[in-house]
Parts: sequence; structure tokens; C-alpha cells
Amino acid sequence: MNTGVVQKGSSAPLGATVRDGGVNFSVFSKNATLVELLLFDDENAAKPVRIIALDPRRHRTYHYWHAFVPDLEPGQVYAYRAHGSFAPEQGLRFDGEKVLLDPYGLAVAVPDAYNRKAASRPGGNAAVAMKSVVADPGRYDWQGDVPLRRPFAETVIYELHVRGFTRDPSSGIASEKRGTYSGLIEKIPYLKDLGITAVELLPVFQFDPQDAPQGRVNYWGYQPVSFFAPHHAYGSRKGPLDVLDEFRDMVKALHRAGIEVILDVVFNHTTEGGQDGPTLCYRGLANDFYYILEKDKSRYADYTGCGNTLNANQPIVRRLIQDSLRYWVTQMHVDGFRFDLAAILSRDEAGHPLPNPPVLWDIESDPLLAGTKLIAEAWDAAGLYQVGSFVGDTWQEWNGRFRDDVRRFLKGDKGTVSPLASRLLGSPDIYGHEEREAEQSVNFVTCHDGFTLNDLVSYNEKHNEANGEDNRDGANDNLSWNCGAEGPSDDAAIEALRNRQVKNFHALELLAAGTPMLLMGDEVRRSQRGNNNAYCQDNEISWFDWSLLERHADIHRFVRQLNAFRHRRDVVAEQDRFSLNELLRRAQIHWHGVALDRPDWSEDSHTLAFTLRSVHARFLFHGMLNAYWEPLAFELPPVPAESRQTWRRCIDTALASPDDINSWEKAPLVGQATYVVKPRSVVLLALALQEAT
Repeated sequence: MNTGVVQKGSSAPLGATVRDGGVNFSVFSKNATLVELLLFDDENAAKPVRIIALDPRRHRTYHYWHAFVPDLEPGQVYAYRAHGSFAPEQGLRFDGEKVLLDPYGLAVAVPDAYNRKAASRPGGNAAVAMKSVVADPGRYDWQGDVPLRRPFAETVIYELHVRGFTRDPSSGIASEKRGTYSGLIEKIPYLKDLGITAVELLPVFQFDPQDAPQGRVNYWGYQPVSFFAPHHAYGSRKGPLDVLDEFRDMVKALHRAGIEVILDVVFNHTTEGGQDGPTLCYRGLANDFYYILEKDKSRYADYTGCGNTLNANQPIVRRLIQDSLRYWVTQMHVDGFRFDLAAILSRDEAGHPLPNPPVLWDIESDPLLAGTKLIAEAWDAAGLYQVGSFVGDTWQEWNGRFRDDVRRFLKGDKGTVSPLASRLLGSPDIYGHEEREAEQSVNFVTCHDGFTLNDLVSYNEKHNEANGEDNRDGANDNLSWNCGAEGPSDDAAIEALRNRQVKNFHALELLAAGTPMLLMGDEVRRSQRGNNNAYCQDNEISWFDWSLLERHADIHRFVRQLNAFRHRRDVVAEQDRFSLNELLRRAQIHWHGVALDRPDWSEDSHTLAFTLRSVHARFLFHGMLNAYWEPLAFELPPVPAESRQTWRRCIDTALASPDDINSWEKAPLVGQATYVVKPRSVVLLALALQEAT
């Protein structure tokens, strides 16, 4: 261990920065009276091998504590201890015995004996605490890789969990690579063949897997402890810095396949929880800066349902968030971010919503982030709902109303036809006032939070008993329908209906205007056994069962073909820059019911048909949607004079594979004046007005 003279160092940049001859450390803490820099031989060391007390007269500038330590190199394990007042009523929670992560640390080392509870109890925890690791992100050969910058008009998102995607033995991945970034690399051919263009990874920032009910683990990862370090357990190699290269290898490999990488990021809370939570990092350095506190400053404002709320519009925290995003774009080459509970980022230090939240404009206007995909989950756990009103000019939004209205229509609820029509058109009733592009709406039917698509058509009620909370957790209203039996069924008629409903959901999502997002495994009817809140299930409930690829090959083929159909459709060219409203004017949409030009918008209607001329007048489409429980004969529009062809049946979800979906060249001709649409099914006809390419 180096014993050289510690130098004054610099307050910038924050974190541990490798320089010629050593490493510069800098950390923010306004109210600490003493900060100690701890150096460890490795993550399992019972105590630091060296303690460097930072003298406030020499090693403090403003509220930044800093030092330059000669001869240190990447791989050095380090942490902090911060001394000061423990006065919760003043918002101060210093504990000079607790080992603290560096908020700007680029890597995290987790000891074999890591113990979350030790950070909540009196006494030291050096032997069982997470620690930071010095890293030099410039020591990686990107081989010319850059973010892809694919336009949203050409984007199909696939939400997946890094561990769950390949952890199951059925993945065929070597055991040491299952559930890792390297394992995901081996499945890139599958993703490319499926036709998706972007993966949206559930949280990969280092999180605390022990932040879960007794006897369970945090699987989803929505409990971050670092905003810069990739989660160490998703690495297949043991070295604390190897995970950085493995993550970047994954990004580079996905980019080579033309697939973008979007990260699900959690800037609304941390794993430190409420007033009885552990002191791991932020709480022990500047509790009153990092978190929104109640008037009684001993209590945390909780707009997240997770015990605390990050004080996102406080300048120190704003900078942290922006620096984190910059790092992941410039050093890790990610293409975009989906912001969990993004409405919280609009709240001020008292928790009140702001009309122009500084942190959101910081992100949007940052030149280093220009062109980066920004997606907001535009609500929070305290009732703030901003779908259609989220601030900014470039944010896309998870459209929860698309999910709900499509579910209601296909379930057969009343009063659903008119809302469905708006969702298919990119939700102009929600977004039309902004004069934004059609892809502002991120359309999804399922996501990690809730039922899988298979379970949506197999269960009327949630079945979360495995979570250990007596089935009280998770949403109670899922707008689901089990098609006649609760759970798995051997009834052929019920299974056929479920298959048809699954195809209906996929068809409406991938044919609608907007940016579609598919959930991992929905293309093969992955089930969570009715669990709609599997956040603590790191087992077969959550993992991708690759044997389903053979068992539900028909659904997999349907989604592949549907993606191919979507990619070939007459999309808006990037240079056109049409707003949603202009696109709808140019596309020439005519609504029908069972009879032409007579749409039934009534409360009791379960049918809708439309004829759509594509924006560049290359294709004509005629869709027929029958959510009724009997077959109905729909009138077909005559073939336009400018087309020498006749209608072709591209999709009919009531037919068995491979007749349920056909490529343009193989689609059978439809020459009759009417088409019988079977109960609960979707049909799409098409013809070329010009030569299709």
C-alpha cells in the first residue's frame, strides 16, 4: 500500500479521477466536520489498510472535500466516512462509523459477507459494506463504436431484464455466463431475428439486492445505490472493474447488430429508504441535500412508495443526475434512458410540482445528450399524473392510457371503441396539442410491472402469494380476462381463444401510430404464474423459459412477421418531420363499422373498421376489429382505380399459423365484397397503390 504524502488535490471533477502519478478524490459534504478517505486492499478486507483524514483547512474547497493520493491505480478499493452531527430534526444523519460509497464512484465492489442491516445498526461495518473502486473509463477500445441515433419512427423497443433473459438453464448459455451481460451478447441473434431495434434494460445501476422482504431478493433493481456503476452481479468475471468492460462489450455488440441500448434509470429515490433505513452513501454525506424532507426534517417525503424521494431539483442533485447521464452516453455509449416515476423530477424541494423543472430542462438542453432518447414514465406514486403534459420538447412518454384502453376493448368492455380509435392514431386527444411527432406516445400493453401478456389472458386475479405479503401487494385492477378458466388450462377452446387474444394485443400495439414497446417473453407467452409484482422473484417465475420458443412457435412467428410488416410499412422519413396532426391529415383515414362509412361509436359497440392511405400514398390498408363474441360480416371498400391489384389478407388472428399472418408477397387475395371476421379477432387487408419496395 502506498504511503506517499497526500497532496491537496482538486475539488473537480467529483469522484475518483486517475491522473499522472496517482488518483484525485473529491466528494461533496457541506455539514461534515471531518471526512476520512479509506483505502482497502480488496472488497473483503475487514478494515481499511490506510485512513486519510482530510484536513478541512487544506483539503476542503467550498463544500467539497478533496485529496490527491500518489501512486494509486485503477482497481483501488476505497470508501469514505463522514463525521458530524446526528441531528435528524435538523435533517442531519452523520454516522462516523459507517463506510460510505462515493456518489460519483464508477465501480462498486461488494464483499462476500455484504450485510445491509449492519448499515442500520450502531457500530462500524467496514468488513460487510459495499465499497467504491477507482476506474479509468478511457482505457477501453470502442473500435469506432458510437450511439446509433435511430429515429423513433423506426424504433421497436423490447423491455428485458439482463439476468432474467438468460438465467434459466433452458437458455443454452454456459452456466458461468447465464444472467450476465455476456449471456445477453449470445442472444443478440435472437433479438435481431425478432425484429426489435432497441433493448430497454431494467435497472443496471448498482442496486442493493438485499432491499427486499425477509428471505427474498430485490430482482428488478429499482433500489439504486450508485448512479454511475454498472451492477456488479451482472458481470460474468470476478474483478471489480471487469464489469465495466463487459457492459461495454455488450453495448458494442448490440450496436453492431443495429440494436440500441436504452437504460431504465431511477433518479427518484435510493435504496437508503426511510428514517430507519441503512446509511450507505447519500444519507451519511449530505442527507438534507440529497433527499426531500418533511417539515419535520427527521422524516422523508415519500412520493415513490420506497421510503424516500431524491431532491432532484436541488443544484447538487441536479448536477449528479446530469453528470450520470453524460457519463453513460459519452463513456458507456448508451442510446437513451427511460426515467422511472419521472413526474417526481418535476417536484421542488418542498415536493410541489414546478411548471418548468430545472433538472428536466438541464437534461433536455444538454448538448452532450442531444439526440439521446429520453422516455418518461410520466407519473409518480403520490398521484401526480403528467401523461400528455410532461414538460419539454423532446421527451417521449409511456402511454398508460394506451395500455388500459386496448385492454378494455379486447376484454369486451363497454364504451371502448372511441378511446381505442384515438390510441391507434397515436393518441391525438392526449398529444395533439403539442404539435409533436406521432412517436411521442410509447405504446405498451404489458411491462415488467404487472401481468405478462400470457397472464393477462389467463388470470382474472393476481396471485402474488410467493411474495410473502399475503397477496396484498401489486395492482388489484388489471383489466385482465382469463378467457374462461383461472390459470393454465387443458381446454383446447380456451387455449385457442387465449392465443387469439395474445395475437390481437400484439397486432394493435405494433400497428398503432407511436413507438411500440414489447415485454420480454410476450412473444412466446411467458408466464409469471399470475404474479403481477414479481420484483422479489429471482427464480423461474421471472426468468425467460426458452423452451417456450418451441411450445409457442406460432406466437413467436406472428410477432416476427408483424415486426417485419411494421418495418416495411410506409414510415415517415426523418426529413419529413411531420407532427402527429399533419401525419393524420396526410394519411387519409376513414372510419367504418360492419357497414362502410357507418362507424358505431355507441356505448355497446365492440367493432371498428378503418381504411387508411399511407402518408406517401404507397399502400392502402383496411383493418377490421371484432371484439364481439360472434362472427360478423364486414363490408369491404372497393379497390381504387389507381390500383390494378385486389385486397390481400395480411393478418387474420383467428386463423391458425401460418395463415394468421403473411408477408406481402404471400398474402392470399380477397376478392369478395364482404369478409367474415371471427369472434374476438383482428383482420388487416392491404394493397399496393405503387410498387412496394
